[in-house]
Amino acid sequence: MAVELCLLLLLLCGSTVSEVQPLHKSPPGTLDFGFVPAKTYDTNAYHEPGPIGILFRLVHSFLYLVQPNSFPQDLIQKLTQQKFGNVQGDYQKAIYYEIGFIVPAALGLLFVLLLPFVGLCFCMCRCCDNCGGEMHQRQKKNADCRRGCFATFLFVASLIISIGVLCAYAANQHLTSQVRGAKNLVHSNFKDLRIFLNNTPGQIDYLVSQYNTTKNKALSDLDNVGPLLGSRVQERFAKEVRPALDAALTMAGAIRETKEALENVSVSVEVLQEGTERLHSNLTDVKIHLSNTLSDSACSAAQAASTCNIIRNSLNQLNINANFSGLPGVSTQVAKVNDVLKIDLSSLVQKGYAAFNNTPDLVLNQTRNILSDIKNLLDFIGSNITSFTKMLPVQKVLADLTIYLTQSEAYVQDYFPVVEQYDFYRWLGCLILCCMVILILVFYYLGLLCGTCGYDKHASPTTRGCISNTGGNFLMAGVGFSFLFSWVLMIIVVITFVTGGNIEKLVCEPFEDRTLFKVLDTPYLLNRHWRNYLSAIVLKNPEINLTFEKVYSDCKENKGIYTTLHLENLFNINEFLNISMYTEDVSLKIEHINVNLSNIVLLDEIGKRNLLDFSSSGIDGINFAAYLTEINKSVTKVDLLSFANDLEARADQLPKGALENALKGHANSIRMIHNQQVVPLEQAMSTLNQSIRLLQRTSSEFMVKVRNVISAVDAAQFLISNDASLVIIQETKKYMDMIIGYFEQYVEWVKESITMEVAACKPIANVIDTAVDIFLCSYVIDSVNTFWFGLGGCSIFLIPAIICAVKLSKYYRRMDTEDVYDDVETIPMKNMENGNNGYHKEHLYGIHNPVMTSSVEQW
Repeated sequence: MAVELCLLLLLLCGSTVSEVQPLHKSPPGTLDFGFVPAKTYDTNAYHEPGPIGILFRLVHSFLYLVQPNSFPQDLIQKLTQQKFGNVQGDYQKAIYYEIGFIVPAALGLLFVLLLPFVGLCFCMCRCCDNCGGEMHQRQKKNADCRRGCFATFLFVASLIISIGVLCAYAANQHLTSQVRGAKNLVHSNFKDLRIFLNNTPGQIDYLVSQYNTTKNKALSDLDNVGPLLGSRVQERFAKEVRPALDAALTMAGAIRETKEALENVSVSVEVLQEGTERLHSNLTDVKIHLSNTLSDSACSAAQAASTCNIIRNSLNQLNINANFSGLPGVSTQVAKVNDVLKIDLSSLVQKGYAAFNNTPDLVLNQTRNILSDIKNLLDFIGSNITSFTKMLPVQKVLADLTIYLTQSEAYVQDYFPVVEQYDFYRWLGCLILCCMVILILVFYYLGLLCGTCGYDKHASPTTRGCISNTGGNFLMAGVGFSFLFSWVLMIIVVITFVTGGNIEKLVCEPFEDRTLFKVLDTPYLLNRHWRNYLSAIVLKNPEINLTFEKVYSDCKENKGIYTTLHLENLFNINEFLNISMYTEDVSLKIEHINVNLSNIVLLDEIGKRNLLDFSSSGIDGINFAAYLTEINKSVTKVDLLSFANDLEARADQLPKGALENALKGHANSIRMIHNQQVVPLEQAMSTLNQSIRLLQRTSSEFMVKVRNVISAVDAAQFLISNDASLVIIQETKKYMDMIIGYFEQYVEWVKESITMEVAACKPIANVIDTAVDIFLCSYVIDSVNTFWFGLGGCSIFLIPAIICAVKLSKYYRRMDTEDVYDDVETIPMKNMENGNNGYHKEHLYGIHNPVMTSSVEQW
C-alpha cells in the first residue's frame, strides 16, 4: 500500500502532465527547460562469474541435454490455479516434461540402494575367501599386461574423480564467496532505493519550478508585444506600403533631378547663344584680316599665287555651324517646377514612413491594459501549481516509505550474519563430502604410488615387498571407503540435481527469456476474480492491462514509474490542474487585443496635389527635336585646329618673309579662338545634350508614373484603413499561438520527463534482477548445479575405480600361496610328491608358512 501511495504521489506531483491535446499548430519558439536532476545508481545488476563460468555453461549444456523440453507454461498455470489433474493427460505431460530428471534420479536412487548392498555382499564374500578374498594368486602369462591395464584404468578413473571433486570444491567456494559478497550487493540495492525515494521530490520540484521558465518567456514576449505583434502586423502591410512610399520618394528625387536638368538647359542655351555670337564676330575679324593679308603684293608672285588662292578660297569655312538663338526657352517649365518644389515632398513621404514604422509602439500603447491582465493570469496559474503541490502529502508518504525501507534494511543486516552462519554450515558439509572423495582418492593414489614403486616383477606373489603390499592395502582401503561413502554422496547428488535442475529450468531460464512473466500475467491466475493481478493491486482496477512483463521491461529501460504503472488511471490530473483551462483564459485575453491603425497616413492630399502639379508642369511640351538638331551640329563648319594647322603648313610653302609670318600669326589666332571659345561651347553643348535627353526620356513617363505612385499610395492607405482589423486578428492569433505554444511545450516536456526521467524505476528492476537472476540463479543455483555435477561424476566413476582397485590390489599385496608349474623335462618326477594339486609348499624351500602347514596337516 505504501508503494502504491508513493506512485500516486508521483503522479500528483507531476500533475502538470495533463492529457492536453495541442490546441494550436503554430510551432512556437523552443524553450530550454534544462535536465531533470538525476542521480546515478550504484547497482550493476549483472554478474560475471569469471573462470568458473565455463563450468556453469557446461552444466547448462548438460541440463539442456537431459531436459530439452520447453517451459511447461500451461502446466504451471494449471498448477497455480489448482486445476492440475482436472484434465486427463496433465500427469502424462508433467511426467513427459520431468522424464529427463526422473530417469537420472531413479538411477541415482538405485545406486543408493544397491551399492551399500553390493558392498555388504562383497565384504561377506571376501570374508569367505571368495570374491578375491583368498590370498592366492594364480600365475598367468599376461599378468603384467593385466596389472598395467588395471593401474591405468584406475589412474584415469581417479583423475576424473579428482576433476569432479575440484569442480565441486570450486562451486562450494564460489557459493560461499558470493554469499559473503552479497552483503555489498544488498546494501547497494537499498542505497539505490533510498536515492530513488530521496531524489523524487527534487525532481518534482524541478518540474514545477520550470513553469517559471514558461511564464518568464511568455512575460518577455508580452513585454515585447510591440516588436513581436506590431512588427508582424507591420510586415503584413509592408508588402504594399513600402513599395508605394519608395515610389513616392523616388518621384520626389525625380522632381529635383528634373529641376536641375531644366536649369542646366536654360543656362546652357544662354551660354551657347552668347558664345556663338562672340565666336561669329571673332571668326569674321579673322577672315577680314586674312583677306587683307592675302591682298598683299607678295601673293602676286608666281611662287605664292597658287597658295594664296587656295587659302582665299577656304576662308568661307571660318563660320559658325550651330545656331542656338532660335531655340525655345524653358523658363515656364522651370517656374512651374520651382512652384512644385516649394512643397517638400520628401518630407511628406518621410512622415508616412515614420507613421508606418511607429506601428509596434502603437500596438504596445494600445495593449497595455490587456497585457496587464494576462500577466496577472500567468501569476495566478503559477500560484495554483505551487499551492496544489503543497497540498499533496509528499514528504509524509516518502518519510513512511523511507522508514519502511530503513527497517527492511536493518532486518536484512540483522539476519545476514545468520545467513552467513548457515552458509558456513553448508560450506562445511559440502567440504566434508569433498573430503570423503579426497580420502578415497588419497588411498587410490597412495595405492598406485606404493604399488607401482614397490612392485618387483622378479618377486613371487608370496615374496612381494612391504611397499607393494602396502599399496595393495591402500587400494582395498579406498574400496572400503568407496562403499561406505558413495551412497551418501549419491543421495546428496540426487537431491541437489532434482532441486537445482528444476529451479534452473522452471525459474532461471524462464526469467531470462521473460516467459516467467508471461505466466504471471495469465488472466485470473493469481486471483480467480482478477483479470490482471498487478493492476488490481496497484490501480484497484483488474481490467487495466498492467502486466508484470511490461513493468519489468519499462523499469529495465529506466522509464518513469508514472508510465510504467499506468498511474494516469489512478488519478485524474485534469480535475485538479487542467492546463487547457488556463490556456483558454489566456487565449480569450489575447483575443481581446484590438489595435487601431487608422491614424497612419502615408501621404496626405498636399503631397498628392504636388505630384499632380509636377505632372502638368509642361515638360512634355518642350521642342526636344529643335534642341537635338542643333546639339547634333558642330560649333563651326570646320575644325579650327585643323584649319590652323593647314594654314600654317601652307605658310611654310611660301618664301620666307612677311607674308609667311603673317599667315602663321593668323593660324595662332585661330587656335586661340578654338581653345578659348570653341572648347567651352562644346562643353556647354555636352551639358545641354545630357539634360535635354534626360528630360526627353522622363517627360513621357511622368504622367504615368505620377498616376501609378498615387494609385499605389491610395491602395496601401486603403489596405491599412479597411483590412487592418482582419490582419490584426490573424497576426494576433499567431501571436496567441506562440504564447500558448510555450505552455504546450511545458506540458509536453513534463509528460516526457514524467515518462522517462522522474522517478525512474531502474532500482526496482535491479532488485528483481539481484534477487532472482544474480543471487538465486547465478550465485546459488549455478553453484549448486556445478556442485552436484562434479560430485555426481565422482560417484559414478567410483564404480569402475572400485573394480579396478580390487583387481589391481591382487598384483600388489603379498599372497599366502602361489601357483607353481614344474618343467617336466628338467624336474624329476619325485617332485610330484609335493602333491598333484599344483600348490607349492613353501616349507620344502625352507620358508615356513603356517597356513600351508596347517592345511597339510589337515590334509
